[in-house]
Amino acid sequence: MTVKTVFFDMGGTIDTFWYSPEMRLQATPGLQQLLSAHGIDLHLSDAHLLNLVTGGLARYHQWRLGTLEELPVSVVWRKYILADYPYDFPQLDANADDLMVWIETHYYHRKMRPEMPSVLAEIQTLGYKIGLISNVTSRGQVPLNLSQYGIKHYFDPIVLSSEYKRRKPDPAIFHYAARLSNSPTSECIYIGDRISRDILGAKRAGFKLAIQIKHDFIHGECDEGAIPDKILTDMTELLEILGYEYQSGKNSQNEKSSNKKIQAVLFDADGVLYYRKNKDQEFNAFIQQYGLPDTCIPDSEINQLRHQAFTGQITFEQYKSTVLNLYGITDPDLVSRGIQIVKKEKDNIQFFNDTLETLELLKDRNYYLGIVTDTVQPLHVKINKLERGGIGHLWDSITPSSEVGVQKPDPRIYQLAMQQLGVTADQAVFVGHKSTELEGARNAGLKTVAFNYEAEAKADFYIKEISDLAKLPIMN
Repeated sequence: MTVKTVFFDMGGTIDTFWYSPEMRLQATPGLQQLLSAHGIDLHLSDAHLLNLVTGGLARYHQWRLGTLEELPVSVVWRKYILADYPYDFPQLDANADDLMVWIETHYYHRKMRPEMPSVLAEIQTLGYKIGLISNVTSRGQVPLNLSQYGIKHYFDPIVLSSEYKRRKPDPAIFHYAARLSNSPTSECIYIGDRISRDILGAKRAGFKLAIQIKHDFIHGECDEGAIPDKILTDMTELLEILGYEYQSGKNSQNEKSSNKKIQAVLFDADGVLYYRKNKDQEFNAFIQQYGLPDTCIPDSEINQLRHQAFTGQITFEQYKSTVLNLYGITDPDLVSRGIQIVKKEKDNIQFFNDTLETLELLKDRNYYLGIVTDTVQPLHVKINKLERGGIGHLWDSITPSSEVGVQKPDPRIYQLAMQQLGVTADQAVFVGHKSTELEGARNAGLKTVAFNYEAEAKADFYIKEISDLAKLPIMN
C-alpha cells in the first residue's frame, strides 16, 4: 500500500525541550504579573506560586495518564491548580488558555529541531500530506510555536488532545486525525518520541509505520508497550524512509489490481461484528421498577432524543438522563445507577464466530476495511470493544455518527467513509443487519451484504456466517 499522510508529534519530536527548577523560578514573576492583570492575586511568593502550579499540573497529569481524558483548561485551573482557593475569579475561564500557554512556553525551554524546515519541504515535494497529533493541555501553545518556527503552514490537520478531549495512546485520536486528512490509517505514518504514547497509539490505530525519534529528556514515566518500526536520531533520516515508500508506492499503484473491482468492505459494528445478549433487558427492568407506572412516552420524542445523541448534539449521559427523567426517574443517585446499567449492558458483548479470521483474510487480500457505525458512546469506547476481539488495529477507517454528525441510513455517512478510503461506490460493499442501514448503503450506490439480518432486510447478498463473506463472487 502507498503512503498518503505523514503525521508528527510536537514536543520532543518537532521541537526539543528541557527545564530546570531554577529557570522556572526565574520565570515565575512573569506569571505573577499575568495573573494579576486578570484579577487573580493569590498573595504567594514566587516559590509558593511555582509549587502551586507545578503541583496542580502534576496531579492533573497523573489523573489523565490513567483516564486518557483531557479536561477543558479552565477546569484544570479550578480543579487542580486552584483547588484550595474558594474564591470566584470572574476572569479566569476567559483567560485560562492564555495562562496555560504562558506556562507551557515559559516553564520549558523549547527549540525546533534545526532540520525540520528542510525535511518538511522535502516531504511536501514528495506529495505527501503532513499532519500533527499532539498531547497538550492548552489550545494555543502548539499553533503559537509552529508559527514562531515558521512551519505552521505545512500542517493540516493539526489535532490537539485539548480539542479532541482524548489523549495518545488512545487510538481514537489517531483515527480522528486520519479521517480529517482523508487517509486510510494503513496509509499513514507517525513520528514521535514516546513509545508509550506515540508508537503504541499509532500501532493500535493501524498506522502503516510508527517511527520513534530519540529525545534526550527524562520523563520519569514508564515508556514501553510497543516496538517502533524505525528509530531515528535525526529527522533527516526520515527522508530515506519516505523516499523508499514513495518509490515503493509508484511501483505498486496496481496493488489493488484493476481486475478486482471491490476494494473496500464497510461493516456495521453492533449486530455484525459482535452482538449483545438480552439487549437492554436490565435497563428496561430498572425503568419498570423505579419509573412512574403506565408512563407512555411518544415514539417521536424518544426518536428525536436518539437522533440528537447519535449525531453528537448531546452526550450519551445527557441522552440517558433525559430518557430516565421522562419516565419519572429524577433522583440523581437513581439516574446515575440507570446510566451505569446501560454502560454495563452495552459493554457485555460477544463476537461472532470467525470474525477475526475473516477480517485478517480480507486484509491479507488488500481490501480496505471500514466501520460505519451509529453510536451514542464516544469512539474510544467503541474501539475498546473491538480491541477485546483482537480486531482493533485492522481498520482503515472508522466513521462514527456521533463524530461526523450524520447517522444511517443517510447516504452521506457511507460517502464519508468512502471518501477517506479513496474509493467510489462501485468499489465498495456494506455488510449490515438492519433493513434501514442496508437501504441507506444501497442508496449510496454500494453493494450490500446482509448478515444476522432482520426478516425484512433486502440486500444483494445474504450470508449465514461472517466467514461466508470472503467466499462471495464479488470478493474474488
